[in-house]
Amino acid sequence: MNTYKRILSFVTPYWKHLLVAIICTFFFSILHGASVYLSIPLLDTLFQQTSGEVTTNKISEQPNVGETSSFIPDWVTEFGQDVSDTFHNYIFTGDISEILLKISLLILLSFLGKSIFGYLQAYFLVYVQQGVIKDIRNRAYFHLHKLPMSYFKNERTGDLMSRIIHDSYIIQNGISDVFISLVREPLTIFVFTIIAVSISWKLFMFSLIILPLSILIIGWIGIIVRKQTTLMQQQMSRISTLLHETISGVKIVKAFGMEKFENNKFKNETLRYFRIILKIMRIRNIASPATELIAVAVGVVIIYYGGFLVLVEKTLKASEFLGFLFAVFQMIPPMKKMATINNKIQESMAAGDRIFEILDTEPSIKNIANPIVIKDFNNKIEFKNVSFKYDNSDELILDNISVEANRGEIIALVGGSGAGKTTFVDLIPRFYDPISGAIYIDGIDIKNIELNSLRRLMGIVTQETVLFNESVKNNIAYGLGEYPEEKIIEVTKIANAHEFIENLPDGYNTIIGEQGTKLSGGQRQRISIARALLKNPPIMIFDEATSALDNESEMLVQEAIERLMKERTTFVIAHRLSTIRNADKIIVMEKGKIVQQGKHEQLLLDENGIYKKLYELQFRDIT
Repeated sequence: MNTYKRILSFVTPYWKHLLVAIICTFFFSILHGASVYLSIPLLDTLFQQTSGEVTTNKISEQPNVGETSSFIPDWVTEFGQDVSDTFHNYIFTGDISEILLKISLLILLSFLGKSIFGYLQAYFLVYVQQGVIKDIRNRAYFHLHKLPMSYFKNERTGDLMSRIIHDSYIIQNGISDVFISLVREPLTIFVFTIIAVSISWKLFMFSLIILPLSILIIGWIGIIVRKQTTLMQQQMSRISTLLHETISGVKIVKAFGMEKFENNKFKNETLRYFRIILKIMRIRNIASPATELIAVAVGVVIIYYGGFLVLVEKTLKASEFLGFLFAVFQMIPPMKKMATINNKIQESMAAGDRIFEILDTEPSIKNIANPIVIKDFNNKIEFKNVSFKYDNSDELILDNISVEANRGEIIALVGGSGAGKTTFVDLIPRFYDPISGAIYIDGIDIKNIELNSLRRLMGIVTQETVLFNESVKNNIAYGLGEYPEEKIIEVTKIANAHEFIENLPDGYNTIIGEQGTKLSGGQRQRISIARALLKNPPIMIFDEATSALDNESEMLVQEAIERLMKERTTFVIAHRLSTIRNADKIIVMEKGKIVQQGKHEQLLLDENGIYKKLYELQFRDIT
């Protein structure tokens, strides 16, 4: 139950709304009971009319208020009797038409009040329910932004989406049903219990047979439902992941003619989900008919025994017996709802476990207490004996790296795939932390620098451009809020992007689609460069920024990159010779180690060096 307690902890900010809902629920239950209890004087009046025993101006005979139990305190019995006497004195005063009018008006008022309070309690409960789910979703989403890049390498996008959207929806239903079942239904049961006991406590005892049997059924079903619900949520995550991958890679699916294969794969996953859902519904729905069957059995016993009291012993009036039946059978629906509450709690707990798994993941990359806030980069960046490996891996991605980059220098990194180049540059903005060694900016260990101030010093342009389904202007000014358009135009001209942006349907206000799908690769990359330029950082990182472009786009992007690198400290994962030739230092990496470093001309002199071989293989056609 710890999981559900955590879910309920989100209710605290909404305690006022919950309190109002509980008060409304109290009056709803009282008026609900009153509307049923009023059937007794109505039946008394009708029975008297039928038998010719019409009462006028006064009560001819005080109605029997039912048997009392020896274990009920005298003051409670006396109070109940006084209330009953007052009520009956008011109802049965006057002629038959006046009595019927009073009863009818009271029934109308009780139903009117019940409807009003029912509406109010539903509204305030929905307010609490939706507020809690909003807060849970927000908390999970905000926490995702605190988690390091390594977390997202180990998690599937579809699974995270499913947890925040689908699992929170299950919690939403659980909160709604549980609050109704734990607030309204118990009050309803309590009110009708009082009514039933006041009429005949002996007869009421027969209805208690239903409780122990229901509890046994509920406990058994709840355990099974929770297990199956966890399987259902995991399967929904797999479906979400598959859907995300297929939509993202639709071009590859079509190019390889894999539509049928992907369709079959998706069909198999939805079939598994279908079977799990059927099993859950089959198990869940056992609770309701089983409870109903028990209730009917108890009802038959009550009818038999009550009929015996009315017809044989004559200790109970027929109107009171019918009122008792109304009260007892009004208790069955809330009991049936409460019979499913454990299932809802189990389902919510299973969903909560998956969301809290995100919230309980401690970010490994975070600020120390009282971090240093830096506003500029003045001197140099140093790697000192830096080693790194990913979680759950024994292989070192970087092995004892030591290198310096002075302000204003261009540092190029080259090497084969898997040499550790991208990991090298990812350590600078602290997307990851080294397992040993340290990185310093102006002599300060970056672990001691406040994260936001560290990353504000850097602009990053990667091979896979990340753009949002926003306007061109908003993508360029991302993270900077409202920004003067003339400044945006200025940086787009430097990035060779202004001309094509002007030709878009709405210019700078054109919505570019998810991931910029309405633009070409070169256009997306130039917008990415313009975004980095507008930020105007002293440190730039280019990770294979031109490798996926055609020759014309590459030329335009490369020209923009060279403008961007001026007077900045730049790390370039090299793709073309022009960038390497202009670099102040070229670092050649192999299997996580620096095997060569120096300028272009120096490295070419080493006939047996890796750089010479890479040059001959990749750049020999360029002079």
